[in-house]
Amino acid sequence: MTVLDNRALNRATLARQLLLERADVPVLDAVAHLGGLQAQEPQEPFVGLWSRVRAFDPAVLSDLLTGRSVVRTHLMRRTVHLVTADDALAWRARHDAMLRQRVLGTYRRELDGVDLEELAAAGRAVMADGEPRSMTELARALAERWPAPGSRPLGEMLIAALIPMVQLPPRGLWRTRAGVRNVPLSSWLGREIDPPSPDGADPVGQALVRRYLAAFGPAASADLRAWCGLAGLPAAVTALREELVTFRDERGRELLDLPGAPRPDPGTPAPVRFLPAFDNVILGYHDRGRIIDDAHRGLSVAGARVVLVDGRVAATWSVEAGTVIVTPLYRFARADRTAVAEQGQALASFLSDDDSDRVRIAASSD
Repeated sequence: MTVLDNRALNRATLARQLLLERADVPVLDAVAHLGGLQAQEPQEPFVGLWSRVRAFDPAVLSDLLTGRSVVRTHLMRRTVHLVTADDALAWRARHDAMLRQRVLGTYRRELDGVDLEELAAAGRAVMADGEPRSMTELARALAERWPAPGSRPLGEMLIAALIPMVQLPPRGLWRTRAGVRNVPLSSWLGREIDPPSPDGADPVGQALVRRYLAAFGPAASADLRAWCGLAGLPAAVTALREELVTFRDERGRELLDLPGAPRPDPGTPAPVRFLPAFDNVILGYHDRGRIIDDAHRGLSVAGARVVLVDGRVAATWSVEAGTVIVTPLYRFARADRTAVAEQGQALASFLSDDDSDRVRIAASSD
């Protein structure tokens, strides 16, 4: 079995993630290909798409949100993701059990004794008037009936797990600050969520495997689980094995992949890329060694924005007074420093609507 080293995996990942070269694709197609973008920080998907889509216009993504072609909803790993409407409807039921378990993992004591089906029905009855509500507002509407748990546990169970919801615009629009207002997913899209398969088969699980490998492969089953948070996909992987190809990584783990998916030469040059907080190119793996050193693994979990140099996390970045500030994790070579500065200037221009192209590279943090 062919062994793929970290550099080979890195280049495959960059190619699948549209980071080896920006893609000439519609924004909606990019969101679909990526399997959604992590979006608990509302403005971060704009940077993620700017780094991936050629001539990206942020107004297009805003229009997709207001036009109901993409939605912000709790999905993979119980985090807010920006996904296409079609994917939200197709995938949501498959995530139900995981979402409940993850909320219970945080609030099991508070929600002990609460009948979740009864709570869900009561929550849907409140939301039936079509009025958008914050999590706190929905929880308060039910607090008299369930006073013991407290509003936060009730609200999170309802919003993140029991009732498939979307976060309404203007939340998530370009350069817009807005609180979270929720409405049921099906009412916002005018379509019902796809029900689970009645025959015990798992077509959605199989679709998730294919989609994950297209955007993240080659990858191990543990990586797939880290991306979606679903533990029950071994049967889907088994059902697809005959159509997949397999490799090994340097640790001996089996890696799965689609046979025709890009696996560029490991020597392929990789351009500098600025990534947003919580980007899935890092969080979408259990073993993140293909793109980030173990010593810096905590950066992505903490929400640091990072810079890729030669395909690997090499710096963090922030913005102050219109200036993109880059803090290297190690001393840059001269050519890399120049490339980081050029891409930083482009990012500053994007974020400021060409009002500023200032970039400052700080001293390395090592």
